[in-house]
Formats: sequence, C-alpha cells, structure tokens
Amino acid sequence: MNPRQLRRAVHLLFLAAFLLFTLFPFFWMVASSLKDQTDLLASPPVWAFTPTFVHYAEIWQDDEVSGAIINSLIVASSTTLLAVLLGTPAAYSLARFQFRGKKDLWFWFISNRMISPIVLALPVYLLAQRAGLLDTHLVLILIYLSFCLPIVVWICTDQFRSIPGDIEQAARLDNANHWDIFWRIYLPLGLPGIAVSAIFSFIFSWNELLYALVLTRSDARTAPVIATSYMSGYELPWGKIMATGTVIVLPVTFFALLVSRHMVRGLTMGASK
Repeated sequence: MNPRQLRRAVHLLFLAAFLLFTLFPFFWMVASSLKDQTDLLASPPVWAFTPTFVHYAEIWQDDEVSGAIINSLIVASSTTLLAVLLGTPAAYSLARFQFRGKKDLWFWFISNRMISPIVLALPVYLLAQRAGLLDTHLVLILIYLSFCLPIVVWICTDQFRSIPGDIEQAARLDNANHWDIFWRIYLPLGLPGIAVSAIFSFIFSWNELLYALVLTRSDARTAPVIATSYMSGYELPWGKIMATGTVIVLPVTFFALLVSRHMVRGLTMGASK
C-alpha cells in the first residue's frame, strides 16, 4: 500500500468512526424504545433482545401525544415558512443595497442569537399573559420567529453575497426590476443557503422546550413538553420516553432529507446567460 492509499484508508477509517460516534445515540434511543422494562434496566446492557412495540402502542393510545405532535408540526412549519418568507427579502436587501443604518441592522440580527432564552422567559410570559396569548400556537410561532428569522437572514445574506454581480447586471440589461432579479436569480441560486436556514429553523422550532414549557398548558403543548411530562419522582418509564423521542426525531430527519439535495447543488450551476 503506497502512502496515498494509506492516507485514504486512514481518512475513511476516521470518517467511519465519526459516523458511528454520531449515530450511536440515535441507535441507542431506537433500541431502547423496542426493549421491555427488564431489558432496559439490565446491567450490563442487553444487546440481543426480542423487539416489542408496546411502548409505541402506549404513546399512540394517548391522545395527548398525538395532539402534541400535531401542535409541534403546526408551530415548526409555520415558523419556518414565515422565517423564510420574511428573511430572504431582508437578506437580499442587506446583500445588495447600501442604506443608512445597514451595519447596525446587520448587528441587530446577529446579536439576537447572543441572548440567553432563560433571560427572556419571564418578560415573554408576562407579555403573553397580558395579550391573552398563553397556551396558543400564535405565541410560540411569534417567539420562535424572533429567534429563527436572524438565522435565515444571516445564512441567506452570505449566500446572496456569493452570487456573482455580473448575473444581476445582465438581468438589468434585459430590463429586469428588483423583484424579477430576486425571484428569478437570487432565490434559485440561493436555494442551498435557504435550505440550510430552513432546516435550522425547523429543528430549533421543533426541539425548543423552555418557551413551550413556560407558555403552554394543555391546548398548545408540543412534543418535547409531553416527553418531559413522563418523568416523575416515583417512576421513569424509559421505554415511553425513548419511543416518544424517536417519534419526535423522525419528522426532523424526513424534512432534512427532503431538502438535502439543495445543499449539495452548485451555487451558480446553469447561471450563464
């Protein structure tokens, strides 16, 4: 084996080890959801076992779980859609136009991610209470949008800045206005960045626990809140917790796979006039 082949083998071995390290928690969660309580609590861990779907049957028979998953889908999908619809035009403006206060506005978008959510939990609760929005989808969508919108603006602005200006100049020669340039050039060529920002927005909205725990009671409870409600001082039903966690992860995985093809597309593929 020559040095080049040896480096390639070491590289592949490192990638395989990293992949196993990354996927092992997901494997352990799924495997635990298929074990009975005896195998779950066995020490050392039981690797060979007879799968059982009793935990999945228990959570689907519980109306609160299915309702919480529907609530999570409504909140995460609405937040992602609004973040992309509002964030991409803002990113286009920041990437291509010069105006007063642009740097301050850009810093404001970035600094939103520097605020710890726990600091805002009490003020947000008081505002939602006075506005009569507690335990509603709307309050979760609004608060999640305030965190997801900067992500979309941040990623898409850098993506739009990467698009060659010659393409825009060629479009202007064809009498294209700003809307045509944004819709026909920047959105198609910026799909990789839009896809990444949409994935992040959906994941953050889907997995968020703190605000969902503080701002909801029964009608708008999301899936992460339901998963934590199984824990008590007398019992830890790990099978139901792991089964619920598996169900929570699946929509995010499906959404990521759905838009992943845009992440590997060439930025300017087919962009020549």
